[in-house]
Amino acid sequence: MASGSYADKSIMRERSQQTTPIPQRATRQLPAIEIDVEDETQTSTAPASKPSRQSTQNLVQIAPETIVLEPRKPIVVNEYAPPPLARHRFWVNPLIISIVCVVVGLGVLLSAGIYQHGGDPQLINFTGGKVYSIQVGGNLANSWQSNAPLPPKVPILPSSGPYSVLGKPTLTADFINRVLATYNSPAAGKGQALYNLGVQYGIDPAFALAFFFHESDFGTQGEARSSLSLGNLRCIPNFKCQDNYAWFPTWEAGFQAWYSLIRNLYVAQWGLTTVSQIIPRYAPPTDNNNDSAYINSVEHSIDVWHAGLLQP
Repeated sequence: MASGSYADKSIMRERSQQTTPIPQRATRQLPAIEIDVEDETQTSTAPASKPSRQSTQNLVQIAPETIVLEPRKPIVVNEYAPPPLARHRFWVNPLIISIVCVVVGLGVLLSAGIYQHGGDPQLINFTGGKVYSIQVGGNLANSWQSNAPLPPKVPILPSSGPYSVLGKPTLTADFINRVLATYNSPAAGKGQALYNLGVQYGIDPAFALAFFFHESDFGTQGEARSSLSLGNLRCIPNFKCQDNYAWFPTWEAGFQAWYSLIRNLYVAQWGLTTVSQIIPRYAPPTDNNNDSAYINSVEHSIDVWHAGLLQP
């Protein structure tokens, strides 16, 4: 017959084996575990390593724990809240206005400096109503174009030495043709025209040939291949202006423009007669020219041709 203690333990086992139903929510059920519950009312004299039959029967099933996941707290955004910079507008707005004023002021000062730059006016009206910003001779552009030498406006001082552009031809038309042919110039065969124009304007054609060589290798390089310009002249009246250069219809027209420029402007109006005087105005350093190299090139070419050589 079971004693009262065994009856109580049976009831406890029945109650412990009853599991509480888990509500339908975001949880998971852990497996039941069994633990050994020592009988408080009965003492055992058996060793600890070998539990008694009675103690092994005292296993109570403990209901598994349930884990409840708390939902995240929602983040509330106030759509009517002012932008972050609104609190600093008392100093941001004046700063932006100051920066704009400084930029505008610098632009005005730069423009004023450009338009007030000293020098001759550079805008010349051309046939057809066109206006060009780059012009040979500035406001004197219309004063030197002529088919003949113009009376000098300043005394032309006689100059001595081998590098004065004034004088009779020191090269023959045939020699000029041979030089042009040696370099496969598109102006080959035009030596007589270059010679005759030199005689007409009182300029030694050897210098025209030397300028032609330095500027474009006798028309084989650069703009001169299309512009037919002996000296790569900037825009001048009565001729097509393209790429800021004067474009001529023939090589002869390009030769005559160069002779007219040198004789009627550099010599007759400015009194410049030697290579070292003409080139700093003809090819100024402000146009990224090396004047000393240009002068040496022209003078060296003159020396080589005077020595009877075709190539420097």
